[in-house]
Amino acid sequence: MMNEASDRKLRLGTRASALALWQSNWVASQLRDLGFEVELVEISTQGDVRGGPIGAIGSQGVFTKEIQRALLEEEVDFAVHSLKDLPTENIPGLCLTSVPPRERVGDVLVSNTIDCFDEIPQGALIGTGSMRRKAQLLNQRPDLRVEDIRGNVDTRLQKLDDGNYEAIILAESGLKRLGLVERITHVIDRSIMIPAVGQGALGIECREDDAHVRQVLAHLNDSETFVTVTAERAMLRSLRAGCLAPVGAFGQVVDGKLQLQGVVLSGMGDQRVDAKAEIALAELSESEQANAANTLGQTIAEDLIRQGATELISEARDNA
Repeated sequence: MMNEASDRKLRLGTRASALALWQSNWVASQLRDLGFEVELVEISTQGDVRGGPIGAIGSQGVFTKEIQRALLEEEVDFAVHSLKDLPTENIPGLCLTSVPPRERVGDVLVSNTIDCFDEIPQGALIGTGSMRRKAQLLNQRPDLRVEDIRGNVDTRLQKLDDGNYEAIILAESGLKRLGLVERITHVIDRSIMIPAVGQGALGIECREDDAHVRQVLAHLNDSETFVTVTAERAMLRSLRAGCLAPVGAFGQVVDGKLQLQGVVLSGMGDQRVDAKAEIALAELSESEQANAANTLGQTIAEDLIRQGATELISEARDNA
């Protein structure tokens, strides 16, 4: 038991979806193993209660704003987000304090009739709720019909099984966390589809002035994951794109260097700009590494903007 443990029960705010509850229960179990008492508090968000494509709901943060409100009003002490759903704008009074080790980051093809990406038939109907996935699919295969699909993972799989789509695209991490690895048909190579910013990572958010909770949550932080997602999120923030735009990013640490690649596409995938760069992390302190990651993300964004990324993002929004 860690000597920081106290009698204070920590209230963890979470969405009620199966994946959100899995993620929150996993975090809670890690903290309980360290001797801390944790209670889950389920919170309904705009993204959970409204139908239609996510883009049509009209804003970023549809899965996070209500939870952040509960944090600020001290109804809960911390929250666990799918980091790809957490907007990059800073909320005064809140901080992203911890990022546990990242799960697999890729996108996967799920189908009952198609064995791999290269065997998708001409004109096949593919379901995805992501503009990023749609744009990258059409960039590679403009012949495909790509339509929106909504609902949690189980709902989407049921729509596939009911024959509404020939295949759907999901995050590998979500299927693994829900114990549905057997549904994965094919892991799509990053040369075809770069993941969303923060995909596969959990972000743990709390009040900035709650020193006790921040100290507790520090036990769960993975420094390598934290620095890679910091770079990805800095790129997205500098692009002013938001988490719904056709933007992909992937950061990784290789041989002491933080590498980052980014992509921005038009909504229909017929235009695409790419950028990549790296920065050395050796002998840098934790705060210096975070600063370096932010700088790298900004550098990638500036490169993409020089190539026309701002216009592509604007075009995609207008046609969403």
